[in-house]
Amino acid sequence: MMGGNMKGGWFRGYAIVYLLVLYAPIMLLPIFAFNDSAIVSFPLAGFTTKWFTQMAGEPTLHDALKNSLFIAVSTAVISTLLGILAARASTRFVFPAKGAIMGLIMLPLVLPEIIAAVSLLVVFLGIGIPLGLITIILGHVLVCTPFSIAILSAAFQSLDKSLEEAAYDLGETPLSTFWLIILPLVMPGIISSLLITFTISLDEFIMAFFLGGTNVTLPVYIFSQFRFPQSVPVIMALGTLLVLLSITLLAIAEYFRRRGIAKTGGKNTGGFL
Repeated sequence: MMGGNMKGGWFRGYAIVYLLVLYAPIMLLPIFAFNDSAIVSFPLAGFTTKWFTQMAGEPTLHDALKNSLFIAVSTAVISTLLGILAARASTRFVFPAKGAIMGLIMLPLVLPEIIAAVSLLVVFLGIGIPLGLITIILGHVLVCTPFSIAILSAAFQSLDKSLEEAAYDLGETPLSTFWLIILPLVMPGIISSLLITFTISLDEFIMAFFLGGTNVTLPVYIFSQFRFPQSVPVIMALGTLLVLLSITLLAIAEYFRRRGIAKTGGKNTGGFL
């Protein structure tokens, strides 16, 4: 009994240290974003919101934000559409080399992203595709599609096949059954996939850095501004807003994921939050 309590104490201590190391840097963002000093250090100089005002007046930042939003929305839609097709095929049908094919599709989850980015750069330059927003979207789709498949596979697996069979018995075609019955049931998973892939694309740096050419996205803009010490507090303010946005989107995605599991009668096996 005492040994179990000791192990539990060690585990709680480890969890606390782990969370501090993971989230303490994030907690510093809002602290220095509202600090009335261009120098990021303690002690704090006072409270101010001028860095947020200065951030709102940066035209280069506005262009980077527009590019990132366009890329993130496009990536989310394309990745989720591909994820629907792949998840449906993997959970409903049996075909030759199914495991190998799905393994290759999911490979970007474990493949070093810089290797994938350099490989895509060589391919695009080799076939004459100019670098720009489209090439960034293609790179982001490669990264985000496995996440979409993972989310949607769980949604499709929890479906009751008897509902589909009943629809066939009532005269529905496979297409109408998919459109009228299956899609509404997995819609929470689709919404969750859209939000997760949007968040991943919005925050993604490596693909945008290698494949963007002269087009600047939000992460690339943030990276470039760290060369100028006077811009660091503005970046802290921007980072604070991005963290809040990411947490909000992830919380909404988790809500829809759990709602989808409850809707289809599946079991909750853990999630993003």
